[in-house]
Amino acid sequence: MKEKFFAILVFVLSAASTFGQQQLTDVKAEKDSIITNGKSEKNNPLRFSGYIQTQYQYGERYATMKVGGPNSDNNKHFNRIGIRRGRVKLQYEKGLVTGVFQVNITERGFGIKDIYMSVMDPWKGIGNLKAGVFNLPFGYEVSYSSSRRASPERAKVITTLFPEERDMGAMLSLQGPEKSIWRNFNLELAVVSGNSTNLELDNHKDFAAHLTYHNLFSDRFELGGGFSYYSGGVYQGNANVYTMENSTFVLNSNVKNAGDFALRRYFGADLQLTFKTKFGASQFYGEYIFGSQPGGESTTKSPDYTSLPDDDTYIRNFTGGYITFVQELGSNSISFLTKYDFYDPNIDVKKNAIGLGGTTKADVRYNTIGTGLLWQLQNGLKLTGYYDFVMNEQSDKLSGYDKDMADNVFTLRLQYKF
Repeated sequence: MKEKFFAILVFVLSAASTFGQQQLTDVKAEKDSIITNGKSEKNNPLRFSGYIQTQYQYGERYATMKVGGPNSDNNKHFNRIGIRRGRVKLQYEKGLVTGVFQVNITERGFGIKDIYMSVMDPWKGIGNLKAGVFNLPFGYEVSYSSSRRASPERAKVITTLFPEERDMGAMLSLQGPEKSIWRNFNLELAVVSGNSTNLELDNHKDFAAHLTYHNLFSDRFELGGGFSYYSGGVYQGNANVYTMENSTFVLNSNVKNAGDFALRRYFGADLQLTFKTKFGASQFYGEYIFGSQPGGESTTKSPDYTSLPDDDTYIRNFTGGYITFVQELGSNSISFLTKYDFYDPNIDVKKNAIGLGGTTKADVRYNTIGTGLLWQLQNGLKLTGYYDFVMNEQSDKLSGYDKDMADNVFTLRLQYKF
């Protein structure tokens, strides 16, 4: 099957060489923003943008698709087609105040992505206060626009820790003054509800911070990086709280646990490097995250509740990260990319110990290697062909995980950005 997918990928994207050149791909991180097309605020206070991603996916029996429904027959491979993202974004800017609305429209329905107001510092122009629903200030990939990202999806550690990549609250951004030694530094500090884009259901607030450095040393070399911190809490639905000791979950059942909050704490570091040679632009970017994650018996996903939970709490120490390499293939329009990402939800238990001592599939480590080609067409079109090799940690004590599961996925995506 893997040979078949590579043949499809090469056949579909080799046609790119017959088409014209395009401007050099923007390879630095871009946060979800509006392109002004050179028009001034006075002449263009209301701005409109968006993008549509239509994709076909072919997966092995146990693959997880991002479009369509799950596999109805685990004895067979399956395929799906659908709208991965359909974004519409409106921004109105007048004076020091900006209002932003962004929605996501697919065959699954209608969803809110961003709703916030932003107020610029009127004195020095180095501060900005944002309030509403917005991207969390943590790391690089969380706020990196899906319309620009090389890989079709964010790393597993990111989608697990930060559902929807957004939260509701307030954020202060501080940029170093232009003529100071701090001009290449930016600090973001946010207080959020900790429940993604859903209603806030408890009285606890979370804190997130991201300190970044970015410098364009020349037209051929660019460097960026940062450090992130997140501190919050996860509601404990009953008295039962489990922590790891000697590869085993140990129960602490205390009536005071019910209604309290388990510590949710992350530390992160990210790095971006871009350089240009006669062969084209090259980009490396990566991120490493570690910390403590409260979850359930069978999941380590962060809160995005529609109602307060009433089940047991399991606290795990985790690590995760990714590294991505993108290389233009002599032409501005075609790029090769490869990405490695990993997520170990429980660093205190390994391999054949999983399935014992109260551990479950939620404690299984995943490593993913993805590779593909990007074709930047004219007029905002982009075609991506990408294959994910998904590898799970194996344990003969956990049913279904005694070998690597058949869950690789091929993605063919056509995007139009306007």
